[in-house]
Amino acid sequence: MDEFADGALLNLSTLKKSDDNNNFQEQQRYKVSIKNLDAWFGTKQALKNINLNIKPNAATAIIGPSGCGKTTLIRCLNRMHEMTPGAAAKGQVVVDGVDIYNKAVDPVIIKRRIGMVFQKPNPFPTMSIYDNVAAGLKLNGVRDKRLINDIVKESLEGAALWDEVKNELDKPGIGLSGGQQQRLCIARALAMQPEVLLMDEPTSALDPIASSKIEELVHILKKELTIVTVTHNMLQAARVSDFTAFMYLGELIEYGPTKQIFENPQKELTERYISGKFG
Repeated sequence: MDEFADGALLNLSTLKKSDDNNNFQEQQRYKVSIKNLDAWFGTKQALKNINLNIKPNAATAIIGPSGCGKTTLIRCLNRMHEMTPGAAAKGQVVVDGVDIYNKAVDPVIIKRRIGMVFQKPNPFPTMSIYDNVAAGLKLNGVRDKRLINDIVKESLEGAALWDEVKNELDKPGIGLSGGQQQRLCIARALAMQPEVLLMDEPTSALDPIASSKIEELVHILKKELTIVTVTHNMLQAARVSDFTAFMYLGELIEYGPTKQIFENPQKELTERYISGKFG
């Protein structure tokens, strides 16, 4: 698997050595640093001067009322917002000391290294469980069948799904339960060997039992990955995250350790939201 990972990282490692716009040593404490980030959809500004440092091997939850910019923020972290017509962003998103908006950075590599799991499970409907996980590898030119088999198995294990599907890998992914489909999508993201995993309300369409499995998975995955998750569920944010960011009307209001945010928020607006007085 190292061969695949090294190839995927080639452009980023080259930029690390040549990028003079960032203090790389300062960035070592953080996996992702967001600096003065603004974003628009047409003339509507969705993000306003966001500054946020995300630590490695931790789960960071982004909370706030609907329409506050949570999803826009995480879509900016792997340049996925660029796929929306009329969307634009200005500022820096620095990953391992490299600004992913640097013109020399290939956005395809960014999406490969910063994976994303969406609100609703979206397995490829015409593909088997195996092919769902292997799709990204094949699309990126991996042809070694043994390597693909190893990565598929490891990814399904990483998504806590292997034991449930190992004897039916040729069956359609769409035939799995909702919770299994979401874990299949996580396995599909893990197959690309990301360093950061973005999760946009990954349990909102799931029942409580399936949701608890995804939450357990976050605790396991953060040992190897940096996880950023959007959630409307305050209890879930408190359970799964190490750090919490509260957003309101496109602005970052408060950010800190989850225990502090929920037990001793520094801003009145945060306290009002956490206590259910609005939102």
